[in-house]
Amino acid sequence: MYEALNVMKNRRSCRKYTDQPVPQELLDKVLEAGIFAPTGMGRQDPIIIAITDKKLRDQLSAMNAKIMGVDFDPFYGAPVVCAVLADKSAPTYIYDGTLVLGNMLNEAQEVGLGSCWIHRCKEEFESEEGKAILASLGIEGDYEGIGHIVLGYAAEPAAPAAARKENYIYRV
Repeated sequence: MYEALNVMKNRRSCRKYTDQPVPQELLDKVLEAGIFAPTGMGRQDPIIIAITDKKLRDQLSAMNAKIMGVDFDPFYGAPVVCAVLADKSAPTYIYDGTLVLGNMLNEAQEVGLGSCWIHRCKEEFESEEGKAILASLGIEGDYEGIGHIVLGYAAEPAAPAAARKENYIYRV
């Protein structure tokens, strides 16, 4: 089996992390996978904000929990949060950002990290608090939050894959 397919077949969302920090070289590999995702017409309109600063990570977690209406960490204790945003002027911006997220999830599996896609990035960065965060980072432009990837070491083994549904593929 091709190695890429093996990675995809074995990747699962991780919802419980250890407090072990992610080495910079592993984070860099995940980020590199993101920047090599295909984008419409090669525009490279997404951006990735890699957050290892605990204060900012916790601020985003609190914002995300409030949007979700829960009183727990929606980032599941992961020490790294990557926010993927994309320039809304690109007609394919949502798809482009989604491909960045997918590449990053697969590379996290490849390098031995747990990962999970977390929603509500759009709502976070549409808020005044989110806009202020972008401004404080020197990020200008009309960006929309596409999603988060949380990264870290899994605190427990991944469950096996669910059976694939019938009629997933139609051959013509």
